[in-house]
Amino acid sequence: MNKVMLLGRLVKDVELRYSQGGNPVAVGKYTLAVNRQFKKEGEPEADFINIIVFGKAAEFAEKYFKKGQKIVVVGRLQVRNYENEEGRKNFFTEVIVDEQYFAGNKKDKSSDDGTEVK
Repeated sequence: MNKVMLLGRLVKDVELRYSQGGNPVAVGKYTLAVNRQFKKEGEPEADFINIIVFGKAAEFAEKYFKKGQKIVVVGRLQVRNYENEEGRKNFFTEVIVDEQYFAGNKKDKSSDDGTEVK
């Protein structure tokens, strides 16, 4: 089973594009900052996870999700790879959205520790 549930804040506004072809599909991309539960000294406090969403859900995200908002994403993990010009393999790990929800109130722009997100 491949299922991922994340709670985090949007790092920037959603980027929306449409696929090429006879029946274009909306494709949304955004990054979610997810706080780590346990922190070691000298390590980052959050992971920045790339999120991909398709169709009407992508259009919804682009319209209503804004930088700093807390949201919940439910989806599946996907790993893509390609070989660059030097022959080195590059890997990308992303979450493909099945469901996405608001997680805080509209005016809540503060982080979990009470500091404001800018």
